[in-house]
Amino acid sequence: MNKVLFLTPPFTQLNTPYPATAYLKGFLNTVGIESHQADLGIEVILRLFSAVGLGKMFAELEASDAALSDNGYRIYALRKEYLRTIDSAIVFLQNKNPTLAHSICDRSYLPEAARFAELDELDWAFGTMGIQDKARHLATLYLEDLGDLIQEAVDPYFGFSRYAERLGSTATHFDPLHESLQVPDTLISAFLVEVLEEKIQRWQPEVVCLTVPFPGNLFGALKCGQYLKKHRPGIAVVMGGGYCNTELRSLREPRLFDYVDYVSLDDGEAPLLNLLGYLDGERDQSQLKRVFARTDGKVVYYNNGKEKDIAQRDVGTPDYANLPLHDYLSVIEIINPMHRLWSDGRWNKLTLAHGCYWGKCSFCDISLDYIKRYEPVTAALLCDRIQEIIAQTGQNGFHFVDEAAPPALMRDLALEIIRRQLTVTWWTNIRFEKSFTADLCQLLKTSGCIAVSGGLEVASDRLLERMKKGVTVTKVARVADAFTQAGIMVHAYLMYGFPTQTAQETIDSLEMVRQLFETGVVQSGFWHRFAMTAHSPVGLHPAGFDVQRIGPDFGGFADNDLHHDDPTGADHDRFAEGLRKSLFNYMHGVGFELSLKKWFDFEIPPTSIPPNYIERSIAQNEEMSERPNALVVWLGGIPELSIYEKKKGRQIIKMAELEFYTKKEHWMLNVSLQLGEWLTETLDAFPIGSQEVLTLARLKVKYEVAGLGDFEEFQRSSIWQELRGNGLLVI
Repeated sequence: MNKVLFLTPPFTQLNTPYPATAYLKGFLNTVGIESHQADLGIEVILRLFSAVGLGKMFAELEASDAALSDNGYRIYALRKEYLRTIDSAIVFLQNKNPTLAHSICDRSYLPEAARFAELDELDWAFGTMGIQDKARHLATLYLEDLGDLIQEAVDPYFGFSRYAERLGSTATHFDPLHESLQVPDTLISAFLVEVLEEKIQRWQPEVVCLTVPFPGNLFGALKCGQYLKKHRPGIAVVMGGGYCNTELRSLREPRLFDYVDYVSLDDGEAPLLNLLGYLDGERDQSQLKRVFARTDGKVVYYNNGKEKDIAQRDVGTPDYANLPLHDYLSVIEIINPMHRLWSDGRWNKLTLAHGCYWGKCSFCDISLDYIKRYEPVTAALLCDRIQEIIAQTGQNGFHFVDEAAPPALMRDLALEIIRRQLTVTWWTNIRFEKSFTADLCQLLKTSGCIAVSGGLEVASDRLLERMKKGVTVTKVARVADAFTQAGIMVHAYLMYGFPTQTAQETIDSLEMVRQLFETGVVQSGFWHRFAMTAHSPVGLHPAGFDVQRIGPDFGGFADNDLHHDDPTGADHDRFAEGLRKSLFNYMHGVGFELSLKKWFDFEIPPTSIPPNYIERSIAQNEEMSERPNALVVWLGGIPELSIYEKKKGRQIIKMAELEFYTKKEHWMLNVSLQLGEWLTETLDAFPIGSQEVLTLARLKVKYEVAGLGDFEEFQRSSIWQELRGNGLLVI
């Protein structure tokens, strides 16, 4: 069987590998096929941002007669300082030399250029940052200064998390990409093919698979394919990933196959297995699965393979072998809590369920397999994979990369994590739905959940209904409050420019966002401009949403991002800067008292939202009845029971004092001896780490069989309420 090399071309994240190659390598492990992987992005970054790499860059600049901006010339003039400090700064950002933070923070160590001008505005924010965080932010600005020079004078396509993104975005025609690929290598693309050749020599693959998750990876992938076709023509080159799945479904451009041999769509496991069988001579080309290839000069889509997709339970555990896990960079680009999770620290990536359990949002690609095919796995299997990955990587931080993690599976996973006494720190994406009760959020926190992100989108009930989000602003506020009260950070994805959205709705949406931050139930957010895509309900049926598709013309290559006209909506682009600026301030706890019109340089309508709308929505939270089949979980530890006597009239009654110790508190509960003994026995029988799962209905039976009276009456008692307030969860 062919040896396979999985590659992530530049650039994705600096702090952690993109998981696609680890997922596919893990699957090939299960079928006994040898494979290796490399993250070319981080390796090119480390080669460029070194004394050797910068030395080459400055030497090229010295030999050229290119005119530099004032900022570019400042960096060039300080080149000796950059060469002296770059290796130490990189090691610091790899968390290998933390003591350097002191020198960085006193502002006498790193050379500074234009990016540091922002610090005057951000000094107040450093009050919430420790010395390590502040130093990492300064070191990130230092790298960004160098990145600005690279973009100006070395390679205009450079970006730390994307490469030539403009060429891959809305690339309906292949001409711009094809022409750019004929240009001589820059320093960056030279480093790229240099690293690529090293990997080829080391592992001698017969098949190279290039994952292209985003437009900013496409040019790098094709650069790799171009090199392989010229210098290693015997290697089969396969391209797949999120970009192919969404952009290249209508592919007709034969020139793409000058750079790659095959383009695979959707989940890669079954198509790759079929393709490897074909390359080994075990099947005919016509029996390939979801693969484009060039045959007789034309692009042909082969999809006659009869094998089903690999079930999620059988895809194996992601395998991070070969990746330089300790060499990634923990950067702090902007002071945004959720963006910090994205860029700071190394997170293992894992999926709870394939697809989206909701699958109705009208702006989402719900017609495509990665959304519409919902397939969860069991909590036990997920925990097995978590333990394998921790053992392999030495890291216990996890980002569950679901489109929207299912609440019931999150509950089961949390219980399983606690049963196994795992130490895990994790975060994920959710829908703000009522299933996330205060009790469930507390359970998730106990299992290690530190943050969730979810789509509030437009904070307008009319538009949320048009989007088929299945939530209202009031429900979002209540769910966000439940997470926040449990100590879990909440990030809201915000959207403006949805079809038919009026200026009034945009301003009312901003007022809702202002109140959500002012009440403290949302801590992080980001505004996105609505984009119409070819595979969403809006893109497939624009007339149903009162918009018109006006382009672009399809030229045989990418077909996903669509231009549209919104004749009844506002001039959405005018609002972009005011929305961004106001949100930046709200995230840092300032500007709540300002009128919304202060954020815009044009007239806006006054908001129609009452100033206490969110606060009132949270205060009027509907009490959900406790379902008989709900699980009962006890977080409060096993009490110590002491017996004492209490005089009631002429009677002496034996009482029980239950003494509880938790991580932070110590509290007492005085009850009758019979109830005290029952509570002690019952709580000992179902602590959160036990194998037994107790439902509310079973607890009721236990209570009434013990002769303690009516369970519903017990639920209304102060004793029940005290237990509920100290760790008794009903979920």
